[in-house]
Amino acid sequence: MSKILLIAIYLFSGCTLADSVPQKWAKRTTPTVDLVPQSIGTYTNGCISGAVSLPLSGTGYQVMRLSRNRFYGHATLIQFIQQLGQVAADQQLGTLLIGDLGQARGGPTPSGHRSHQTGLDVDIWFLLSKQLDNRLLSANERETWGAPSVVDANSDTVDYRQWTQAHEKVLEAAARHPDVDRIFVNPSIKQELCTHKTAASAVWLRKIRPWWKHDDHFHVRLKCPKGNPYCQGQPAVPETDGCDASLAWWFSAEAKAPSKPGKPTPPPPLPALCEQVLNQ
Repeated sequence: MSKILLIAIYLFSGCTLADSVPQKWAKRTTPTVDLVPQSIGTYTNGCISGAVSLPLSGTGYQVMRLSRNRFYGHATLIQFIQQLGQVAADQQLGTLLIGDLGQARGGPTPSGHRSHQTGLDVDIWFLLSKQLDNRLLSANERETWGAPSVVDANSDTVDYRQWTQAHEKVLEAAARHPDVDRIFVNPSIKQELCTHKTAASAVWLRKIRPWWKHDDHFHVRLKCPKGNPYCQGQPAVPETDGCDASLAWWFSAEAKAPSKPGKPTPPPPLPALCEQVLNQ
């Protein structure tokens, strides 16, 4: 293939020779037109065709950081967020502030956010805005507001100046949703939930998984939807509630100061179907 022809192909596709793979995906600002959404690949190495845009405001929720254009996801994710917002409104828990879902066609992002690639992940802030009084945030507020940490780093506990029972109720409602596979939270938050566990709470508490950071938001990951044969899920979460020695490890010196990783390995190629999604 001649150099001139190669350049013509790149220009026609809206890319430049200097574009990285994540930049190519970020430039696809509209979803593909498909009647049935399809999540393809893994949560950290995939894409989505037929993504749906989450309305920027709805009952019980508002989307933040609109300039990032990451409010697209699988139809099941959009439904989940809207249903969780309805629960928050019905129980007067506060307005959910929604962070990243995914890009219009999924894929890797220029910011290096490894997951959120198949339209099945969403970040939800721990800032529950009860003070909104049903008003819409301005565009400037959506860009400049920050989510405070709800964890006291000095004591390995939640910060009770920020943490309320409403947070626990929102997490429970999210974890009980049948489409949810797991939810990532800071280990101190998992520990707080474990102090209130009951025999009944084990059903949903097992889905709450400790992970580094996640002190100002929680990360919801849905299961692969039915009828999405190219979606690759994760191994099932353990049947136990997770309030055992596995949780204690997160407060060890090893967990708090992990060894520095070596030279990062490049990500594997995206599934072949994603090339079609990118270039439609």
